[in-house]
Amino acid sequence: MAKYLVAALYHFVELDDYESLQQPLIDFCEQRDIIGTLLLAREGINGTIAGPEQGVREVLDYLRSDSRMATLEHKEAWADVMPFYRLKIKLKKEIVTLGVPDLKTAEMVGQYVPPQEWNDLISQPDVVLIDTRNDYEVGIGTFKNAINPKTDSFSQFPEWVEQQRKPGGVLHGKPRVAMFCTGGIRCEKSTAFMRSQGFEEVYHLQGGILKYLEEIPENQSMWVGECFVFDERVSVGHGLKRGDYVFCRACRMPVSAAEREMPQYEEGVSCPYCHGTLDAEKVARLRERQKQMQLAKERRQRHVGAPMEVLKEQKRRRLAELAERSRLAQEKAEREQAAQKDQPMAC
Repeated sequence: MAKYLVAALYHFVELDDYESLQQPLIDFCEQRDIIGTLLLAREGINGTIAGPEQGVREVLDYLRSDSRMATLEHKEAWADVMPFYRLKIKLKKEIVTLGVPDLKTAEMVGQYVPPQEWNDLISQPDVVLIDTRNDYEVGIGTFKNAINPKTDSFSQFPEWVEQQRKPGGVLHGKPRVAMFCTGGIRCEKSTAFMRSQGFEEVYHLQGGILKYLEEIPENQSMWVGECFVFDERVSVGHGLKRGDYVFCRACRMPVSAAEREMPQYEEGVSCPYCHGTLDAEKVARLRERQKQMQLAKERRQRHVGAPMEVLKEQKRRRLAELAERSRLAQEKAEREQAAQKDQPMAC
């Protein structure tokens, strides 16, 4: 059985005190050897965590113990290798950046369609199927007949919609629209945005591509290719099995097995997407880094990011040092106060 449980989660809810939630959540995760990335904002929480099964489930229970997040949903997968190197819990303006102020996401979200009903919906000829992910993600895999807006970031989506509403565009006349993304969070916002623009029939894949790949057998699937994920697995296929893609360490683009056979690919140094764009100094740095990573691998050590045991020991030492400094400062203050009491009163 795989060693680590991976949980992807998000929840749109008003968190006026989101800043004060950060440190307690960091402490709770560190105590359970949980790493990954979580984003906190006034509009909710979003991210992916990984670690021992019990620890991950305790973090999920901890989040749901806040009544505002009691209905938080998550998606699970298993990994043989830890897909993250460290824990990052960040404070943001948005948990997914669309750049539309005051959008009432929770109130305006489109109609959810479960994976079992998705094929029937997107097979209807009057439904416009839109992939809301970025262009490089779509290049790895997508649904049959899906439209690729070819955006470089999610914040470009409103502009694409505006262009496509014009005569000749795929959204002219406000047709029925079905939308999908990796885990569902971008569609929460994109469908709410579409409805705010006057589109009445707006649907989105409940649980996103990941839920579809988890529940729909490959022989019944309308998905073609693999699905990009934002961790060291890089991509997954049906059954959420790890895919064939790897990250280029120079430009972070996903690289297929076929692309790794091309002469422009050098592990840890370059790929067909960035080859020729790197200066000699950076290539030299990347080659040295790859060499050190290989040496570390041969010694069965992790090159990037210390093991969790080391991180915990470092934190314990820092806390001990702070406690010792506090104790010494307190003793000094007490001595000074005692010395002042021993001084004779001025006449």
